[in-house]
Amino acid sequence: MPLGLVNTMPETAKTYSDRLFLNRLVLTDYRNYSRTELKTEPGPVVLFGENGAGKTNLLEAISLFVPGRGLRRTAFSDLSRQSAAGKWGIAATLCGPDGTFEVGTGLSGTNDSGNRREVRIDGDVVSGSGVLSNYFKIIWLTPAMDRLFTGPASDRRRFLDRLVSAFDRDHASRVLGFEKSMRERNRLLEEINPDAKWLEAVEMQMAEAAIAIAAARREAVICLEAFNDDHHSPVAEFPRATLVLEGELEKHLNENPAVKVEENYRKILADSRDRDARAGRTLSGPHRTDLIVHHKPSAMLASLCSTGEQKALLIGLVLAHGFVIKGVWNGYAPLLLLDEIAAHLDQRRRAAMFEAVLALGTQAWMTGTDEHLFEAIAAQAQCYRIDQGSIEPVMS
Repeated sequence: MPLGLVNTMPETAKTYSDRLFLNRLVLTDYRNYSRTELKTEPGPVVLFGENGAGKTNLLEAISLFVPGRGLRRTAFSDLSRQSAAGKWGIAATLCGPDGTFEVGTGLSGTNDSGNRREVRIDGDVVSGSGVLSNYFKIIWLTPAMDRLFTGPASDRRRFLDRLVSAFDRDHASRVLGFEKSMRERNRLLEEINPDAKWLEAVEMQMAEAAIAIAAARREAVICLEAFNDDHHSPVAEFPRATLVLEGELEKHLNENPAVKVEENYRKILADSRDRDARAGRTLSGPHRTDLIVHHKPSAMLASLCSTGEQKALLIGLVLAHGFVIKGVWNGYAPLLLLDEIAAHLDQRRRAAMFEAVLALGTQAWMTGTDEHLFEAIAAQAQCYRIDQGSIEPVMS
């Protein structure tokens, strides 16, 4: 099978689980892996290895079990081994609240588009990757995200929308739908005499999606803020964050019912056609929203904090998000992918992070080059050494 799917189910996966976890992961012609199979149990997974050994590749493969292009945002056609002619596959046995499923995704080389991946559930091809949101909740933290607070607003929006998607499985589809409609509107505005009726229809679609996007973001921020205000939370060792959505729609939703905000935004779009045509882009909407983060103990903008405090803020946010999701998802925590997570933390915060991961009850996949940094959690984790496409268990 081109996606590396098999029909047999590991015995340990046949029983109902009170946790979301991968019981089996298979990579075929993916990055530096020709074919690798890894069987795991609930609980943390720690991957050791030198830089370039393939640790992040494993985390990236897992991140592709949600809609989108994964934690590296790489084109699908670039994920295969050099000798695999663009083909690759990832398969997993997923245990979760609805039972056990065989899930696979990859490029088989049998469809017309070389960059459109195929998704299978229990061996059956399904339409689009959006269906993965019905089975997986995954959040991740990578070294590239260390610049989140000082980088462009688009990075923070993307980060926020990933968090929101774990609350609302239709959120990512709404974002994509809004962006598609916005591109259509921009194209129409390039015409000398655009069809007014068609513009009106497109703007109606944009307004409907925009308000749903803004409302979902707002609700997620409220939930995270409430958790951060709990001084006895499992992430109390990390600095609490104040979160502010800086966007006109979010602001209006604080003061008006959604139907009125939608109507006003539709009017804004209609009134700004000439302005947007001159600019060559739509200048108003949820694609302009920014997530402003403050270090709550000092009331300082996160972008002005030290790199160490920024890292601690980010870890605290991601862990808090995991606990919030667990609270609204019948006690099931999302999968956590934490790449090179312990390298720049002091001993106290490393211990606090490991304690929070264990309290969360998640299958957290953590990577690092120095196995000694994970000594505090090694006895409760499944540890593996990665070396250029090979995976060997390490006894704790």
